[in-house]
Amino acid sequence: MESNEAGELEETAEKGSEDQAMRPVAFTMSVLAVLVAVTTVLGHRTHTEAVLTQNQATDQWNYYQSHKIRASDTELMSDLLGVVAVANPDKAKALEKKYADHQAKWVDDLKDEQQKAEQLEQKVHVVEARADRFDLAEALLEIALVVTSVTLLTRSRIYWYLGFVFAAAGLVSALSAFLFK
Repeated sequence: MESNEAGELEETAEKGSEDQAMRPVAFTMSVLAVLVAVTTVLGHRTHTEAVLTQNQATDQWNYYQSHKIRASDTELMSDLLGVVAVANPDKAKALEKKYADHQAKWVDDLKDEQQKAEQLEQKVHVVEARADRFDLAEALLEIALVVTSVTLLTRSRIYWYLGFVFAAAGLVSALSAFLFK
């Protein structure tokens, strides 16, 4: 074996040991990529849930408003019957009673419908807060992935450790999203 062949073999062995040293970094990058993907999907689904819940709240407010309009119309009709001269007073009294019964029922219904709409709006705020946490987690995990990949270029492990810091912050943000109920 010639001396330059031995030098080439030695360089190849050194390069192989450097590649071995970077395997944990490459594995960390793979794990981070999976975490980014999972967090992205969770974030998208949570945003979708927020939109759907907002639609439910809007529908509930529309339902409340329709009841409110009916109650207002009934009150106006009842007021009108009280001031207008009618040809058949017995029938007018029966209508007044009917409208009074409807009015009493709708007052209770309006309270229930308003409460349901407000609960849905509160749920929208909670779901949006969860979605914001997933978005922050996604950004932090992506930063961790990029910072960790710099380790492969520079061969300096400080970037790998810094990537762990960002990854930990991203995981904390993602896990905190599950605390919102």
